[in-house]
Amino acid sequence: MDDRARISTGIALTVNTVFKDYRTGCLLLALVAMLLLFLRPVEPQKSPVYNLTFIVDITRSMNAADYQQDSQTVSRLQFVKQTLRELLVKLPCQSKVGLGLFTERRSTLLFEPLEVCSSYTEIDTALSKIDWRMAWAADSNIGKGLLSTLEMLKDSGSSVIFMTDGQEAPPVNPRYQSDFSAVKGKVKGIVIGVGGLAAVPIPKFDSQGEPAGFYTADDVPHRSSFGESNLDPSQIEGYNARNAPFGSANIAGSEHLSALQETYLQKLAAESGLDYARLSDLDQLNQALQNPKLAITKMVDIDVRSQPALFALLMLCLVYWPTSLKFCKAFLQQLSRLRQSHT
Repeated sequence: MDDRARISTGIALTVNTVFKDYRTGCLLLALVAMLLLFLRPVEPQKSPVYNLTFIVDITRSMNAADYQQDSQTVSRLQFVKQTLRELLVKLPCQSKVGLGLFTERRSTLLFEPLEVCSSYTEIDTALSKIDWRMAWAADSNIGKGLLSTLEMLKDSGSSVIFMTDGQEAPPVNPRYQSDFSAVKGKVKGIVIGVGGLAAVPIPKFDSQGEPAGFYTADDVPHRSSFGESNLDPSQIEGYNARNAPFGSANIAGSEHLSALQETYLQKLAAESGLDYARLSDLDQLNQALQNPKLAITKMVDIDVRSQPALFALLMLCLVYWPTSLKFCKAFLQQLSRLRQSHT
């Protein structure tokens, strides 16, 4: 036998010896999988991403507490903040999130949309710091606030997520409803109704921002006194064209209590060309945001490291499986002997 033949025979015997033990093959496959994990951690795939601007109502009624979180009753604003923070981790990378606030009759933008993965800390911190004390006025005209939001974002390319309970203070004069015709259809988005359908008290705070009970019927106006009344003067008790155009009679109402004004918000959504959804929990909000109208399909680098990692783990399990079985069998036998010795 010449040298070449002996070498070939030796290699064949070595390979045969090595692969007689399947565990060697499993270890080699695990090694290959780990190499793939580091060489190709991501893979470009088509995926829906989102460009969303959340506008959060911070008016007084958003302090009303009618949500449950961790077995505790929390305010609407607190629930919105926590739900949005949890939503961030569910949005795919390359999605963008912007944030703004609404109070009085207009919205203001805190920051334009930022990429959620690279700017997660900044977005999460901003959400955690939202506070009703940031309001620059106490009134709440939801219609005008939504209109100002759409005008502000109509050329931004971002979808509007307007989150409010719909409570207007003072009540809006029907004669002066907002006109959405100039912006209808120019911005995609959703009006998210916040709060429960049962009326609850609105917390009251003193000049130092400390709790001071709840608003009573005498603390708030129960009708609009802006502009001209929408009623015929003959129907207004105590009407005086100059001094009392809305009448002089005391009006009793329930504006000191707050509930989700769902019918009104659905009307505003329809007039502005937006969709409507009610905020009940994180899953419901996440489902509402997966509306195909809001999604942008693009090539995204998807993390695929879990696939080779799981394969490598499986191979390692197969390597140590016989040893584990022997150990378990020995353990069970020893346990059985101990039981027998005590009987």
